Amino acid sequence: MHPAFSVLFLTTLIGAGQGLAIALFLAEFGAYVGWLPAAGTWFFAIGAAVAFVLTTLGLIASFFHLGRPERAWRSAARWRTSWLSREVIVLPAFMAALAVYAYAQVGESLFVTREWRLAAGAAVSLLALALYVCTGMIYACLKFLQEWASPLTVLNFVLLGLASGFTLASALAAYLATGLLPFFAYGALLTIAAAFVGRGAALLRNARLKPKSTLQSAIGVRHPRIRQVSQGFMGGSFNTREFFHGRSVMFLRSIKWIFLVLAFPLPALLVVGGIAEGGPSLLLLAFVVQYLGLLAERWFFFAQANHPQNLYYQAVA
Repeated sequence: MHPAFSVLFLTTLIGAGQGLAIALFLAEFGAYVGWLPAAGTWFFAIGAAVAFVLTTLGLIASFFHLGRPERAWRSAARWRTSWLSREVIVLPAFMAALAVYAYAQVGESLFVTREWRLAAGAAVSLLALALYVCTGMIYACLKFLQEWASPLTVLNFVLLGLASGFTLASALAAYLATGLLPFFAYGALLTIAAAFVGRGAALLRNARLKPKSTLQSAIGVRHPRIRQVSQGFMGGSFNTREFFHGRSVMFLRSIKWIFLVLAFPLPALLVVGGIAEGGPSLLLLAFVVQYLGLLAERWFFFAQANHPQNLYYQAVA
């Protein structure tokens, strides 16, 4: 498949915002039950604001791959059968709950109690998890794309988003609430390790896949030796542009190793250094490096999916 850069930014920015929102709620709940040190409400308000900004940037990016952006609202009409429609509905609900959660941390009202803030945080976390599922299922439900049609697709959307969210939360904690730094930093290491295992499992699975279609079945000719010289016309087409990335096998292999290094071991080492140093610089660098790795990972995720139509459109005369 041809990776659209707007979708790369959409999924990675919103995923990081979701992960950050979940990390904030877990920290607040841990402080509520006495497992973690308390932090000021301004820390959670600022964290929620950062998550809201990331989500908004991802939403803006999504409009760049729409042919008719003014008709975007129609994408929610098929919510009974379409995971994309469900994502379109859950995303604004998540953003609205996130705004309420941020206000609950700093707003002054008789109704804004600690329990009310926790309830708002729980709603945000549940919507974030639902949004992960909706986004992942957009791709996992496409059974004709074998690389995506797996529960690992949804799992990796969740784990990669949590990893980036906890890494960003650790940087914010170093700036604003050092008492929570160990929780976020060790949470980042745990989620990075889990995401590495999940993504590695998907890579191993996809490496063993065998195409269900062949060139013979694509053109309806059963001869055992077929070589395509031309796809039937002299130039490219929508099919060759949108369903194939156009890159070499060597380029794909390079991107795979780039994201495996940038998204997992390198940010983990930077987080360990940040824990030892206790300062925000290495932790912020860890998030930036990891985000670049996630962009490469998401590009590879789309490019690795081999659309069956590529069996037919293989060569341009």
